[in-house]
Amino acid sequence: MQIGIDKIGFYTPHLYVDMEKLALARNEDPGKFLIGIGQEKMAVAPVTQDAVTLAANAALEILTDEDKEKIDFVIFGTESGVDHSKAAAIYVHRLLGLKPEVRAVEVKEACFGATAGLQMARGHIALHPESKVLVLGSDISRYGLNTSGEVTQGAGAVAMVVSAHPKILAIEEPSVYHTEDIMDFWRPVYSDSAYVDGKFSNEKYISFFQNVWKQYREKTGFTLSDFKAICFHMPYTKMGLKALRTVLDETDEDGRERLLAHYETSKSYNKIVGNIYTGALYLSLLSLLEQNTNIEAGARIGLYSYGSGAVGEFFSGILQPGYRKALQPARHQQMLEARKEISVAEYEAIFTTSLPNDGSAVTLPVNEDPATVCLAGIEGHKRQYVNKNNRVGG
Repeated sequence: MQIGIDKIGFYTPHLYVDMEKLALARNEDPGKFLIGIGQEKMAVAPVTQDAVTLAANAALEILTDEDKEKIDFVIFGTESGVDHSKAAAIYVHRLLGLKPEVRAVEVKEACFGATAGLQMARGHIALHPESKVLVLGSDISRYGLNTSGEVTQGAGAVAMVVSAHPKILAIEEPSVYHTEDIMDFWRPVYSDSAYVDGKFSNEKYISFFQNVWKQYREKTGFTLSDFKAICFHMPYTKMGLKALRTVLDETDEDGRERLLAHYETSKSYNKIVGNIYTGALYLSLLSLLEQNTNIEAGARIGLYSYGSGAVGEFFSGILQPGYRKALQPARHQQMLEARKEISVAEYEAIFTTSLPNDGSAVTLPVNEDPATVCLAGIEGHKRQYVNKNNRVGG
């Protein structure tokens, strides 16, 4: 039985800052941000958006009534959780109007969370072939103003419906993985911004890729020639390219050109959204599938997932017949083109705006946010969410 990605949706906030202008404001050469890092725009989340709302908005565009009836598991991968106890998946469950007979959990391991969710979903479907699982990867990446990591911030979410007989990508066995207890990136519970040892993290990202790729190659006998493309977790778009280049000598010139060309396609959304942590790998996959012109059904796609701290995994999938019909490139292009550019000063003002942490009540301007699902405020220490389509709130 084939199990994999049946549907995939994506959402990013309606605001962004231009990276050239940010570079100039930080007295940096714009080429460092645009070429050295590989980022052109950075999504900025207004105070009315958090990990819950981003995920709900991503899921809304792909779910039908039939999906809602069959979904019996919601797995929310995030490192931007809004509660130390209650799973973000439960808020999304209500905002989407899912049935009560559902498991709902939150999964955390830095940027690896959505991949963990995808693999958990596969196991669930293997036991319950008639059901579907909603897997969410949603984050707002924050490193602080004027920090070395500022250029790699972003905000957004990817939602995937996992099922038997998937329309988009059937996940193959085996997958291979590797874990080490390291401190390359972390966010203590008392901090709203992450800490990162950038050079060390880059080194570990690459060494983990080399490790799992070697494992995968030994277990399957596949080589780079068996892959039409490989998608990478993208904390910034140059990172995956650095890892890919370390293995390109394993294939011929045609193979190198193919993989590099498809890598360029796979970064098309990431470079104008920024780092969305748990969703970044799947935004890269979505970019590849919606923007390519020559990848046909039956092609094998590799996926490398990395979550600092650290866990790495490599796995693959086969594109299904008619996969393009299950995608929504025009809708995503319209969303991206409709975004509003804000100045660096406006971005800084949004970044430094924080919700009360002393129990104070607050009402937020949801009418200024075009998103369907928004954070409307806080009352009695409880976040108040609203779905404008049916006024689901509370």
